[in-house]
Amino acid sequence: MADGTPSRQATIIHGYGATPGDHWFGWLAARLGEAGVRTAVPALPDPLAPDPARWAKAVDAAVGVPGEGAIVVAHSLGCLAVLRHLRSLREPWRLDALVLVAGFTDRLPALPELDSFIGDGCDVTDLADRVDRLAVLRSDADAAVPTALTDRLAERLGVAARIVPGAGHFLADEGVTQLPEALAAALG
Repeated sequence: MADGTPSRQATIIHGYGATPGDHWFGWLAARLGEAGVRTAVPALPDPLAPDPARWAKAVDAAVGVPGEGAIVVAHSLGCLAVLRHLRSLREPWRLDALVLVAGFTDRLPALPELDSFIGDGCDVTDLADRVDRLAVLRSDADAAVPTALTDRLAERLGVAARIVPGAGHFLADEGVTQLPEALAAALG
């Protein structure tokens, strides 16, 4: 940019069974765009039958090696894919903001079909050290991801989960088509 400020760019990563046009992703992309943040919401392959290797390749293509001004927002299984991507990077990287919505790294009792994707989760040690603003959002009642698992992820990342009352699993069919808390966390 002309004033020497780095341009900001955001990537929104969806979760299991979702597409870029679902839930609150489009709303968030539009609001970030209005704030001058270039935003992409890539489609991950086969969202109803996610393959960890194929998702890793897609997240790598979308996020790459983040640098100054980079924002990543992820939902549900997308959080695990993003955390694994960041853990895999060998080059120096930095995120302006990382927002994890209904994130987890443990197996989900309600979704045993994801056990092979989740496996042993992801080591998140020291990841928070490379993030300027880190937020973990959860609802007060989530039928897909037990709130204790999102709290556990937040604790492992060194933050407290922020609770969005009545948001369920942050799905459109639960009434969540806007997520101002994610926008605020992303923009700081």
